[in-house]
Amino acid sequence: MACALEGGLGMLSRAPCHEVQGGVLNSSAAFARNLCRVHLVKKKGKSSYGVTTVMAVTSAPKQQEAEKSTTVDVGGESARVGVLGASGYTGSEIVRLLATHPNLRVTMMTADRKAGQSLASVFPHLITQDLPDMVAVKDADFSKVDAVFCCLPHGTTQEIIAALPSDLKVVDLSADFRLRNTDTYEEWYNGPHRAPELQKEAVYGLTEINREEVRAARLVANPGCYPTSVQLPLIPLLQAGLIEKDNIIINANSGVSGAGRSAKEANLYTEIAEGIHAYGITRHRHVPEIEQGLTDAVGSEVTVSFTPNLMPMSRGMMSTMFVVMKAGVSVDDLHQHLVHRYHDEEFVVVLPKGIAPHTHHVRGSNYCLVNVFEDRITGRAIIISVIDNLVKGASGQALQNMNLMMGFPEESGLLQQPLFP
Repeated sequence: MACALEGGLGMLSRAPCHEVQGGVLNSSAAFARNLCRVHLVKKKGKSSYGVTTVMAVTSAPKQQEAEKSTTVDVGGESARVGVLGASGYTGSEIVRLLATHPNLRVTMMTADRKAGQSLASVFPHLITQDLPDMVAVKDADFSKVDAVFCCLPHGTTQEIIAALPSDLKVVDLSADFRLRNTDTYEEWYNGPHRAPELQKEAVYGLTEINREEVRAARLVANPGCYPTSVQLPLIPLLQAGLIEKDNIIINANSGVSGAGRSAKEANLYTEIAEGIHAYGITRHRHVPEIEQGLTDAVGSEVTVSFTPNLMPMSRGMMSTMFVVMKAGVSVDDLHQHLVHRYHDEEFVVVLPKGIAPHTHHVRGSNYCLVNVFEDRITGRAIIISVIDNLVKGASGQALQNMNLMMGFPEESGLLQQPLFP
């Protein structure tokens, strides 16, 4: 059996993979050796705060040879960024990822309820970072930033972004600009769209699908976590005419961090631990976003059956998709097409045949692992996709988009390997 990942997540080849037995790797060591060779990269550079040295576990980008220099020059142009809503999970993830970014530095952070506090007082794991104190949005000085990550809740973002200086690059992590049809937004988010003219400008930031549009954009609507995990495998297969657009069934599982950091009774430990439950059945707000992307892929309306489940884990997401193949199409055709489509992509990895994606194997990283399996029902296939909901499903993809918008290498700040165990 060919191992599509010999030499690390970032390096695609077809070297033999003898440790695969019965669809699983026979040890964690074998997985690390065959799927996740790490590169220890020493980054030295001068930021506005002085000379810093950072050690990071990263992968080599696919377009680079693994044998090339292990040092990265972080000199050159830098840009100042603001993080709106820095006291939430996605805001803190942005800051964490930017700690190893060679060109972007955080010069402003907002958090209305935490105004005047340091980020370290809210997230002690970031205490080593030299960061400005958080301020209220109304007190933020946007003349001191070149770009903004907006990590505010949906419904609050439209008016804030509309009031920002028009020369700022903005990646919005809320749902406020994802749906092109403002009537659809009003139906699913229970309120009118407050910046319809700005909506026309927004580009949907599913990076691997809309890369060139993102590169030219001023305002990017960062995709939701479920839509990212679903659309990355399904859009190429629909575009290629390999699967039917009807009878797509999606069962998706998410860690609790996807619900945000606000105190909610339903998210208490005793409510979540030692059990799983479905929620938002038929009415989850990511449904129209998924259907919008799949409809674009085939040029006619797509309706899906989507059921999300809350899992007793802090982060991680797995989407299982059941699809009908076109006549004469096999599971091997689906797998081969996805391998070809994502061969040169750093962050989407199609696993060797028979290997089931695990959320553990993307934890803390910007990777999406995908595979295809034959269903017992003739003519159907099962597609499994895993991401970290806070990284590829939110902040990591946001940074990937911002890199493109600012003209920096797309992988900057994002080559951290998954944290395992």
